[in-house]
Amino acid sequence: MTQQNRTPDGLVIVDKPSGFTSHDVVAKMRGIARTRRVGHAGTLDPMATGVLVLGVEKATKLLGHLALTEKEYLGTIRLGQTTLTDDAEGEITGSTDASKVTRDAVDAGIAKLTGDIMQVPSKVSAIKINGVRSYKRAREGEEFEIPARPVTVSSFAVHDIRDAVAEDGTPVLDLVVSVVCSSGTYIRALARDLGADLGVGGHLTALRRTRVGPYKLDVARTLDQLQQELTVMPIAEAAAAAFPRWDVDARRARLLTNGVRLDMPEEYRGRGAVAVFDPEGGFLALVEEHKGKAKSLAVFG
Repeated sequence: MTQQNRTPDGLVIVDKPSGFTSHDVVAKMRGIARTRRVGHAGTLDPMATGVLVLGVEKATKLLGHLALTEKEYLGTIRLGQTTLTDDAEGEITGSTDASKVTRDAVDAGIAKLTGDIMQVPSKVSAIKINGVRSYKRAREGEEFEIPARPVTVSSFAVHDIRDAVAEDGTPVLDLVVSVVCSSGTYIRALARDLGADLGVGGHLTALRRTRVGPYKLDVARTLDQLQQELTVMPIAEAAAAAFPRWDVDARRARLLTNGVRLDMPEEYRGRGAVAVFDPEGGFLALVEEHKGKAKSLAVFG
């Protein structure tokens, strides 16, 4: 591939279709972008749709840092049925009449699942237990426990409650919800735990991720759209949107790219990863403060 038509370094914000794994989307993007250097910033379950952040070429070095950002979802929780996977992909394991559950009880249950909480991920998840994926252990019928992990649910709101009847005739309630949460939060585990707290069981029937960090659905493109026209957010623009920006002069830029640890200005200390730009607006590096100095996390300049 010539320099002129080489795939640019940057992010591709995909609107993931249902039925695709995150790995499926990466494989598809490798073909569209004509490069092996494609990765994703955090998975999205096959059933779910919406924002999946991919990095191409040098931007793959950003992904680990982007994966830690806040996420936002729209979803539907069905109260009255439990499933093996805590979502609609798994077989139904229990049904209970949920028609008597009140709005007050729902609100009280949601309040318990808001804020800093301890969450046990679904057994059918990609978490590794002693080096083996949880879903692999579950499929093989193994009995095991996943330890609870701290997550933050900054917002958990119910927008609509609909009476419905499940296929087996059980009266159920469908809640249309929105969730803003930290990385690593499982929305299907919220559905499971809300149903358990209300005594009727619950699972997730639909999920759409509407935001990952600063990247929202309005900049996301479907795979079909990307096949027609590959839209890559330049790496400098992507970094400026996601991290605090530190502009340095030419001398400091030169020192930084030569491996010198610069003194970190007070305003950037304790803020995690910071994006450093040269006087021309070129993206040089991601750094973080370590003992008052700028320690490089990844160099791009």
